Amino acid sequence: MNGPRIYNLFPLLAGPVTRWDAHLDRIARMGFNWVYMNPIQYAGFSGSLYAIKDPYAYNQVLSEGLQPGPGAFEKHLRLFIAAAETRGLRVMLDLVINHTSKDAILAEAHPNWYRHEEDGSLRSPSAIDPADARCITVWGDLAELDYERPESRDGLTLYWKRFLEHAIALGFCGFRCDAAYKVPAETWRALIDAARRVRADTLFCAETLGCRLEETHGIAAAGFDLLFNSSKWWDYRAPWCLQQYEAHRHLAPSISFPETHDTPRLAEESLGRSEILRQRYLFAAAFSAGVMIPMGFEYGARKKLDVMHSRVSDREPVACDLTEFIAAVNAWKASTPVLNGEAPIRVVSAAEEGAVRLYKSVEALSTGHRATPGDAAMLWINPGEIDIPVPESWMEEAERLLGAGGRGIEGISSREAGGAGKAGETGNTGAAAGPIEVLRARESGVLRPQEIVVLRAVKDRV
Repeated sequence: MNGPRIYNLFPLLAGPVTRWDAHLDRIARMGFNWVYMNPIQYAGFSGSLYAIKDPYAYNQVLSEGLQPGPGAFEKHLRLFIAAAETRGLRVMLDLVINHTSKDAILAEAHPNWYRHEEDGSLRSPSAIDPADARCITVWGDLAELDYERPESRDGLTLYWKRFLEHAIALGFCGFRCDAAYKVPAETWRALIDAARRVRADTLFCAETLGCRLEETHGIAAAGFDLLFNSSKWWDYRAPWCLQQYEAHRHLAPSISFPETHDTPRLAEESLGRSEILRQRYLFAAAFSAGVMIPMGFEYGARKKLDVMHSRVSDREPVACDLTEFIAAVNAWKASTPVLNGEAPIRVVSAAEEGAVRLYKSVEALSTGHRATPGDAAMLWINPGEIDIPVPESWMEEAERLLGAGGRGIEGISSREAGGAGKAGETGNTGAAAGPIEVLRARESGVLRPQEIVVLRAVKDRV
């Protein structure tokens, strides 16, 4: 099974629903197989995409130019989903069921389904800064739903079952479940089962960033297909990322990302350095089963996405065009089975080395294992700012661990200008990729600053 390669078409930046299909050809050319939409429903008084007032009506900004009422919007929505499917793209919707806007129609109809303060007002969700317990963020435009009391939980479960049936009927076949750990696992299990009775291949991705391991265990057991991981913040050195990966990979596959709509833009964080964007995308694609980017990453956008205020006018001029590079990486990922799952990963580099070398294999923990093509890969990463020499011993190690035999090794690099190809084909053109022989042929024989190379054995010719 190919892991999900997800493009987040951020609705407020994409504009009215009538314009969404203009992005589909670009998304398909980059080799994505999913389009993920943040909430598109009618927003409450704050205007935030995640403060939903009515899940059956549609966002005012996205409905520009349409007749009032859901009919016109849903007509264009169905056309958009159908157009995506003709390009091999499935469409995923953000599912937000742990809270609503404070002025939601559900709060008026069923106030007993919400949590309340001592004075009877609706309770807003909040979070404590782990670095400073005195700093508490309160989302005053939101109201928390109450899944603890059986009577409210039963009502909410039925309410969201009906919404899922509606969304699937519109054509959505996947859901990214916002703050999934805020909703009980038994509720998720009921909702996932109900959705799959309508459409058996419905995909459910749990947004679990920041939750505890025991919470992740509970969520995964509810039937989610994928989780999200925190590899975006890994410095390639600290042990926590591989420890988290090993703890979670037995629960469900995961999705990596170089940035999301919630994080600062990587281009802004890196001061516009395209080599860091390339490195982080190739790493994300190789590290876990799924990979995701938000709209604008492919062009080096630096302005952070905003769930209230982003608009079409916030699109930026192209700073660096990564579309061909992303297409090459996605093709490489799709054709390498081990990169579409959560196989064991171990570090094979020494602590004193400047580079980090990782071995990902379905049998990575078996001593003396010899891989077959496609079931193993190696990642060579230079996270620093100086060239790192590539000794011949690394090449020999790669050939042995990857089970190359007489076939040889091929690789894709975040810094090469040539196209990806099999060993010995150094004349390819296209995206930023290249075979291992490129490293051997380099006059300096080095891994360049902020470079990552992903290697695999050359497949037998049929």
